Amino acid sequence: MSHSQPASLDAALDPDRLRGVLLDVDGTLIDSNDAHARAWVAALREEGFDRTFEEVRPLIGMGGDQLIPRLTGEDSQSAVGKRLTQGWLKNFKPLIPQLHATRGARALVEGLQARGLKVVLATSGEAEIVDALLKQAHLDDLKLDRVSSSEVESSKPAPDLVQVGLEKLGLPAGAALMVGDTPYDAKAAHKAHVPCVLLRCGGDTGLEEYGPVLDDPQALLEALEGAKG
Repeated sequence: MSHSQPASLDAALDPDRLRGVLLDVDGTLIDSNDAHARAWVAALREEGFDRTFEEVRPLIGMGGDQLIPRLTGEDSQSAVGKRLTQGWLKNFKPLIPQLHATRGARALVEGLQARGLKVVLATSGEAEIVDALLKQAHLDDLKLDRVSSSEVESSKPAPDLVQVGLEKLGLPAGAALMVGDTPYDAKAAHKAHVPCVLLRCGGDTGLEEYGPVLDDPQALLEALEGAKG
């Protein structure tokens, strides 16, 4: 754990410190991680790469620029890499209507805004996919600012998304919080020296080694309400 990472939930949520929040989308605000894995498995199969759901699922949370080389040895910008990305898009879009917001997703965003905290979405997702996910989760009307994959050189676990997110928040790392659901969110936050809280609702296990962990957005909202200050 980075020396800049608060060891406790209380430290991460300290109202004397906290001025803005970077929110992951997939797995954090909507239960899309398994669907992403299924879409990648289908796209990989179409390109002749036989990868199982069990192989792909632990990598969900990193962007395609990182996932494709890990699973295929191909660069994401190669012809094969670009076809894989298009295949993932094609296979993922039909799954979106089956997805649901995580417990308390909207209440958390509204609760953060009601506290006067700045909120920026920090996601590796393609803009059209993020738009569709926010609509499916009934969050699209909140008009949240975001950092997307097109604005950064490398996706999570690289710190680029978090660093650009801090610029959009207009805050130093010490005044922000990253909220995600995978080790890649925590690793990106740690590299950018931003405290991170992870949520179990994305389906990943073994998150405790990366910092404070809560069940879902509702649990985080309740923790914020109970934070001293």
